Amino acid sequence: MTNTNQQIELDAPPGTSNSANPRLFERLSALRNRLNNALKGKEPVVEHVLSGLLARGHILLEDLPGLGKTTLARALATAIGGRFARLQCTPDLLPNDITGFNLFNQKLREFEFIPGPVFSDVLLADEINRATPRAQSALLEAMAERQVTVDNERHQLSQQFFVIATQNPIEHHGTYPLPEAQLDRFALKLSIGYPAPDDELRILSSAVDGEGDMCAEEDTQPILQPGELRQLQTQVAQLPMATTLQRYLVDLATVTRSDTQFEHGLSPRAVLIWQRLSQARAFMDCRSFVTPDDIQAVAPPLFGLHMTGTHTTPDEMAANVLDQVAVPVESAKRIT
Repeated sequence: MTNTNQQIELDAPPGTSNSANPRLFERLSALRNRLNNALKGKEPVVEHVLSGLLARGHILLEDLPGLGKTTLARALATAIGGRFARLQCTPDLLPNDITGFNLFNQKLREFEFIPGPVFSDVLLADEINRATPRAQSALLEAMAERQVTVDNERHQLSQQFFVIATQNPIEHHGTYPLPEAQLDRFALKLSIGYPAPDDELRILSSAVDGEGDMCAEEDTQPILQPGELRQLQTQVAQLPMATTLQRYLVDLATVTRSDTQFEHGLSPRAVLIWQRLSQARAFMDCRSFVTPDDIQAVAPPLFGLHMTGTHTTPDEMAANVLDQVAVPVESAKRIT
C-alpha cells in the first residue's frame, strides 16, 4: 500500500535504544508459536491478535461458527497464564450476569459480591450481538476502564483484561447491532476464515491423535510468568515514535473525516489505538521504533471496525486512504 510516488523525509526517531529484556522476546516468540499451533495456518490472524493484546486493545471476530475462535481464546489465556471465561450472549442476558452481583450471605448476615465473567484475564463474549443493548453496555466500562460498578461500588478488573468478542455474519434475526460507542472500544475486527486443505488435514490428524480442538498436553503450561504481560505492554507503550509518523497518522485520520465516501471519520480514540497497534507491530518485529509499514499493516482490520463507507472491504477502504497521503521514509534498525 506504500505510495512510492510521494515520499517525504522522516525525522530521526526520538531515541532508538531499547532496554527490553531478551527473555521477554523469547517468551513472545513462544507465545506466537503456541497460538499458531492452536490456530493452524492462520499466521496473519495470530499476528493481529497479539498486536491487539500488546496494545491493550480488544478484538472483534466476525466469522462463521466452528472456525477456531474459542480454541484461539483458550490457547491465549493458557499461554499468558491467565484465567479464561466464556460468556454466551443471549437475548435474556442481564448486565449482572456479566459484571456480577451482590448476594446476601445468611451466615455472615451481610452482602457479598459474586464476581461475573469479566473478572477474568481473557473473556470470550460469544455472539455479542445477540445480547440486548442494555447487556452490551455492561461491557463498556469493563472494556474501557477495566473496572465495573455494581450498586455504586467499584470493582477493579485484571490489569491484563482482554476481550475477544464474536459475531456471526450470516445470522441477523434476533440480533442487536453494536452501537458506535461499543465498537470504538475494540481495537481490531478480524475474520479467521476457512483453513487451507493442508491445514485442515493437520487438524484432522490432531483429532485422531486424541487432541481434538484442545491444545496438546505439553501446551497447557503458561508461557508468560505473572507480571510479564504487563511488562511487554508497558514496553510497547514506551516504544519511540517519530513526530513525523504521528503527523502521518493525523493526516490519514483527517482524510477519513473529509472524504465523502465515508459515513464518518476515525475518532481520536481510534487514532490512539492505531498508534499503539503500530508500536506493537514494531515491537513484535524486534524493532526499537515504528515505521510506516507498521502503520499500514494494521490499517485494514482497524478500518473494518471503525469505518463504514461505499468501499465494500476493509482493504479497499484502507488502500483508498493510504494512497492519498505521502509516506514518510526511515531506515529500519533492529534491536541489538
